[in-house]
Amino acid sequence: MNKTVLTLTACSAAAVAFSCGDIKHADLIVYNAVVYTVDSSFRKAEAFAVRNGVFVAIGTSDEIRTAYEAEEAIDAQGQPIYPGFYDAHSHFFGYAQTFGQADLSGATSFEEIIDRLKAFRAEHPDAPWLLGRGWDQNLWKDKSFPTRHRLDAEFPDVPVYLVRIDGHAALASGKALELAGVTGPIDVEGGLVEAKNGQPTGILVDNAMDRVSSIIPRATAPQLTQFLQKAEDACLAVGLTTVSDAGLGRSSIDLLDSLYASGQLRIRNHAMIGLSHENLDHYLAAGPYVSDRFTVRAFKILADGALGSRGACLLLPYADAPTSGFLLFIPQAIDSAIARIVDSDFQVATHAIGDSTNRLVLDIYSKYLKGKNDRRWRIEHAQIVSPTDFEKFGTYDIIPSVQPTHATSDMYWAEDRVGPARIKGAYAYRQLLEQAGLLALGSDFPVEHINPLYGFHAAIARVDKDDYPKGGFQPENAIDRESALRGMTVWAAYSVFEEDKRGSIEVGKKADFVRLEKDIMTIPPDEIRDVAVLQTTIAGETVYIKK
Repeated sequence: MNKTVLTLTACSAAAVAFSCGDIKHADLIVYNAVVYTVDSSFRKAEAFAVRNGVFVAIGTSDEIRTAYEAEEAIDAQGQPIYPGFYDAHSHFFGYAQTFGQADLSGATSFEEIIDRLKAFRAEHPDAPWLLGRGWDQNLWKDKSFPTRHRLDAEFPDVPVYLVRIDGHAALASGKALELAGVTGPIDVEGGLVEAKNGQPTGILVDNAMDRVSSIIPRATAPQLTQFLQKAEDACLAVGLTTVSDAGLGRSSIDLLDSLYASGQLRIRNHAMIGLSHENLDHYLAAGPYVSDRFTVRAFKILADGALGSRGACLLLPYADAPTSGFLLFIPQAIDSAIARIVDSDFQVATHAIGDSTNRLVLDIYSKYLKGKNDRRWRIEHAQIVSPTDFEKFGTYDIIPSVQPTHATSDMYWAEDRVGPARIKGAYAYRQLLEQAGLLALGSDFPVEHINPLYGFHAAIARVDKDDYPKGGFQPENAIDRESALRGMTVWAAYSVFEEDKRGSIEVGKKADFVRLEKDIMTIPPDEIRDVAVLQTTIAGETVYIKK
């Protein structure tokens, strides 16, 4: 990068419609770039000027350099610049907490899980619990759920609690179960305590997870602050300027609010309130909270579980198990919560994976939205949708908030779960785009990797990091590059009522932008995942620079 001080002291004949007296001051000028504005016409430019954290001019390099002087100027040397990337559905707070846990993602056997836990325990011998996240039995030779018995043998003196990659199941050791009072089969509405021969195996699914997770000591505020700042650094390094927290409790929201108020966090964050009676009462009375960096204006309803742990609620039984999954709230509870929210200024964002859940939520939404509207209610994931239900997204202006890497992570086993007929309505991003007119793209991290370029690649190519499968997984539901870029910028901004403030590079909008080493709009798809972020800027302030 060529970073210089630019002071314009003379006019030239090349100045376009400006004279010496017209030279204006800016804080920052970027020129000699390929700027994807992502405006309504998807116009490209070469340069822009920023003042007070806002784009004040966009044009050619000659126009901007002639019209403005600035204390800082960046010669982008032909590199591409995009609006700051959004992650429309992530778990920023949850990702931060993983910095205090063993990383189990990508482990190809339970033996590898044990090895990683031993290494983590050696580094943290005094921790009262041994916590981990990220295991996925679908990556193992034996794809059945693990049991607690190996944990009991290897770690008899410390309670162990390991969350599955999707966050919808966990494996708890015998000591953890004992502390939680789970000593035999228990019926849990919207969940499962797996038992064999009258004894819990250690597997807890969805609402049953609370039996153990609720007794785990919470990290201290200083520890959480440190984890959140580490998470922020990681997100900024991959070009994210705005993240989300899809479902938080009041204490987590309060901590985030305090950190933003004191300037200890910089990345923009949209927190969704986890649904509970207490949260409804408190936040409906308080109203939405909107600030420059931290916003709380949506309720998150977790309607069903995940496909990988067979908790997603299906219209017909799973193809590989005698169950149809389950709802985490009874339909009447979902309906009554939405009936309260509809009279407020809050959005509704509902997690719906299975086709039964998507139909239920779409129908409840339609009951209250009554046709065209600007409420911008969302369905998070919209993962398996029955053919007759797609049109409801367009009819009622419901936003599909989808995560393209889910398709390429689940494609190895998803058809085993739902069979060849239903899989055609799964991960159907192009169909959803055609009905809704837009997609809000995210990753669901830490379920998936935080890098938004992985999602961009999965959205357009429908292949994994190894370019498998040839031709793509259900390639008819790939989306084009322009739509993918809009989905992680201006459409994501629209999904949170921010399209007039951010999401594109236009005069008057906040100067959030990302500079990459290669142009993801033109390079071969198999190069996209390896593209480096060179610079991430929020409101004109560089918050990450590649060294």
